[in-house]
Amino acid sequence: MTLDRPRVMGIVNVTPDSFSDGGEAFDQEAAIQRGSLFAKQGADIIDVGGESTRPGSKPVAPDEQIKRIVPVIDALAGRGLCVSADTRSARVMAAAIEAGAAIINDVSALTSDSEAVNVVAGSQASVVLMHMQGEPHSMQDSPHYDNVTQDVFEYLSRRIDVLVARGIGKERIAIDPGIGFGKTLEHNLALLNKTHLFCELGCAVLIGVSRKSFLAKLSNDVQPQERLPGSLAAGLAALSKGAGILRVHDVAETVQAVTVWQSIENAR
Repeated sequence: MTLDRPRVMGIVNVTPDSFSDGGEAFDQEAAIQRGSLFAKQGADIIDVGGESTRPGSKPVAPDEQIKRIVPVIDALAGRGLCVSADTRSARVMAAAIEAGAAIINDVSALTSDSEAVNVVAGSQASVVLMHMQGEPHSMQDSPHYDNVTQDVFEYLSRRIDVLVARGIGKERIAIDPGIGFGKTLEHNLALLNKTHLFCELGCAVLIGVSRKSFLAKLSNDVQPQERLPGSLAAGLAALSKGAGILRVHDVAETVQAVTVWQSIENAR
């Protein structure tokens, strides 16, 4: 997959407790249908996860994650779709890759499981390295940085170096500054404002702002399903600063917004 145009990653949470759509696709057939619909709506990547990493969430055992997501990945990849697996577990990564996942999306940047780097290095899969301060259950407890942009940049740079040393080329790596993962409203806004700096690391930049709580703090505390306008605004702002991939819940609306935005950008 090239990044000659912005790419959209559609979220399929095979979970009962994700922050904005928990339970909606917990049934595997519903998850498969959602992933297929997203592809028809224009999603380039279908991101399938079996463990919520919302603030305050608890870990899900690898066996349970595998039970939830592997049949979904197998079905979607079998239809020729590009599927990513959202997990921190090396066992789940290996099972997902065997089932056809082309991308591993890890909120811990392959640090939560000591075998994670080995699994990715031993495969042809690409990987998304995300920055998270702390763990999901406690990451929003008074997050602090000396300089959030510099701190996140340096962390991701170190993680890229680890993977490159293991033979994973930068063309297989995307980086994600982790909006909402151990960050205050001010931290999130600063990172989005400086998205262009992360492009200097030489990897694709993925941004996930869809329905996140910082949008509510700017919008009278609206509920997750009411955050589409803010999600689109933040996503397009990130694209304007060099991001290449948007991870979203609302695929059709995002594809339309990105198409219009890109058409204006490319007009002569």
